Amino acid sequence: MKRVLFTALLTLACSVSLAQDLLITGANLHSQSDAGVIENTDILIKDGRIAKIAPRIPTNKMIKVINANGRPVTPALFAGLTVSGLSEVEAVSEAVDSGYRELYTELMHPEFDVRLAYNPHSSVIPITRVEGFGFTLLGARGSDKTLSGQGGMVRFDGGYSSFEGKPVIYVQTSGRAAGSMGGSKVAHWMLLNQAFNEALTDEELTLITPQGAATLKTAKSDGIFLFHADRAADIMRVLAFAKEQGISIVIHGGSEAWMVAESLAAAQVAVILNPLKNLPESFESLGARLDNAALLHEAGVPVIFSSGETHNARKVRQLAGNAAANGLPHNVALAAISSTPAEVFGGEPRSIGKGSRADLVIWSGDPLEVTTQAQQVILGGIPDTMVSRQTLLRDRYMDAATDMPRAYTHP
Repeated sequence: MKRVLFTALLTLACSVSLAQDLLITGANLHSQSDAGVIENTDILIKDGRIAKIAPRIPTNKMIKVINANGRPVTPALFAGLTVSGLSEVEAVSEAVDSGYRELYTELMHPEFDVRLAYNPHSSVIPITRVEGFGFTLLGARGSDKTLSGQGGMVRFDGGYSSFEGKPVIYVQTSGRAAGSMGGSKVAHWMLLNQAFNEALTDEELTLITPQGAATLKTAKSDGIFLFHADRAADIMRVLAFAKEQGISIVIHGGSEAWMVAESLAAAQVAVILNPLKNLPESFESLGARLDNAALLHEAGVPVIFSSGETHNARKVRQLAGNAAANGLPHNVALAAISSTPAEVFGGEPRSIGKGSRADLVIWSGDPLEVTTQAQQVILGGIPDTMVSRQTLLRDRYMDAATDMPRAYTHP
């Protein structure tokens, strides 16, 4: 009984300490809202939310103060489309939960939901978090099938229920998927149409399971279909398919999206892209160019950046910086890795204002510069320890004269 009481008191004490009010002073706040950049301001955080933004906010002994010293403060960033929390070491199959093996690929499986296996304590997450990232979009890699599974947005705050936004169904339309689904793009689209008809009209199920049919029905009314498409012609086919089926879509890849920017804007469809892709690495990306994002933005298309890398998700900042160097306004490039993905996928707003979730980062300089470092990450109003496996290894072996053994053990 005493042990139970002690545990309860300890838990309560921890929760009280986590709920401590926080004041960031002297911030150059990139609000990602109509307020723009607010210079030399204070940010008061209560109960994990922004309570006030104003100069010289009064403080007291109960408020923890962090002095930004005029440095940039932004929303915590978007790590792109990753398998964080689903993959520890990609070369070790039992440590990867983002896909399924050939044994289970006779049918398409949109019900393959990677969120079921998400591990908030994965060693990959703190590595990404200390670099200034607060959330990601979990991707499903269900073989090369057209409907490869579903995922969604998740916060890097260490919680088991940190998912937010709408469910996302992953649809492959690339040549690789066409090769495994009928051998051509024509066959691919024929089978995709059949799968939707089976699910939505209660036809006999031959391409998907009953669970898959239920997933498609739910996603049609309350989800987003993420189509991987690079070629302009394929993007136009996706837009037509979305209109026929009455579904909400996002384009992923989009190497030639600039060529059909006006159509994307008219359909109000966002594009997730890698702005560093400017080489014709396949017949589907012959029109790739560095100012793709700038041209899409000029046409009114929301852009989001993703490198597709999980263990090096920090490179997303570099992508945004390169997009800004090739014509995309700086604030739009920053939004592409913060507020825009949250808005597109139905998550909690990542703009900074009164009442918004206190997911913030204090930077050493311009967050789109590769030499800039995240000096303090704050998620849900709680300052991160800024410790990861990498920082532990760095601190352990930085001093060559250390008495520590030349092997890593858990601290």
